Amino acid sequence: MTVEKLVYIIDDDGAIRRSTSLFLRTQGYAVESYSSGVPFLEAAGSLRPGCVMLDVRMPEIDGIAVLEQMRSAGVDFPVVVMTAHGDVSTAVTAMRKGAHNFIEKPFEQDTILQALEEVFAVAEQADAQRLTAAAALSRIETLTPRERDVLEGLATGQTNKMIALAHGISPRTVEIHRANMMEKLGVRTLPEALRIALIAGLGTEP
Repeated sequence: MTVEKLVYIIDDDGAIRRSTSLFLRTQGYAVESYSSGVPFLEAAGSLRPGCVMLDVRMPEIDGIAVLEQMRSAGVDFPVVVMTAHGDVSTAVTAMRKGAHNFIEKPFEQDTILQALEEVFAVAEQADAQRLTAAAALSRIETLTPRERDVLEGLATGQTNKMIALAHGISPRTVEIHRANMMEKLGVRTLPEALRIALIAGLGTEP
């Protein structure tokens, strides 16, 4: 299935909407923007399929609630959540609710492009080609016990420091295990690693 490179930006910050919209248009994306999740949800049933860039912290209705209502209404557009820097717990919650990826504010332009490219690539895949729970578990079985501890910690929304404290190791040691874990899983970014963990059923709701 060919997916149109259409992005819906939902963010109450006008400066971010304008700058991100302008940048994405220069990269060949079609863009529509909304200052709140309310008008987007009202229109969602009649919108062309695309990717949603969704801010978490918004007045009136927050991003997690928008995501929940999208899924309840059967709007299955892929979602990239925009979170505050270091807000791993919120990012994990969003992915459990059906988000495909997340980026942390403030973000670089290359980060946006990478996140969108990953999401559109996944959307292009046939269902049969998507990662199954068995395949995800098979990848996780290649990890050492400590690397799996780190992945499970991340999948419950813990930071590196929290994981270090829980297992009596240093944050630097966690970083080393995290880098090794990602290499073995064949991923480049934390959202990719979290997606494998969640598909495999690791971790619990934060």
